[in-house]
Amino acid sequence: MNETNQSKNAKDVFSVYKSNTDKIFNAVRQSVPQYHQAITNVQQECLQAYENAANSAITFQKDIAKKSGVATSIPEATIRIMDETTEEIAKASSINNQVILATLDAAQQNVKTFSDNAKSFTNLSRDILQSWISAFAIRTN
Repeated sequence: MNETNQSKNAKDVFSVYKSNTDKIFNAVRQSVPQYHQAITNVQQECLQAYENAANSAITFQKDIAKKSGVATSIPEATIRIMDETTEEIAKASSINNQVILATLDAAQQNVKTFSDNAKSFTNLSRDILQSWISAFAIRTN
């Protein structure tokens, strides 16, 4: 018997609810890899577009400077400052990436903790309900 027939033949609301909830989560679960790939593709395309734009701008400016006879040599101190600034930007970017990854890891751990707590709360509630039912059940001798 397939899942659709089970849903139609189910007599209680919880079986139907569980079956439909499972279908929704399975559909979402199947789309996650597609979203991941699409986001990765967009990131790579953006990176490539910015790199192309920067390279085009440099080439254009170099051509104009060459054709107009503008001197392009710069002092060693300026080169050192530019290199050091680039290194600091790279370091800051690396630190930023580490912070983002740590934040995502913490968010994932928080979701896992929520899930674990929800299970524990349900089990505790079940135990309390069972205790009450046992305490107040009508006993026949």
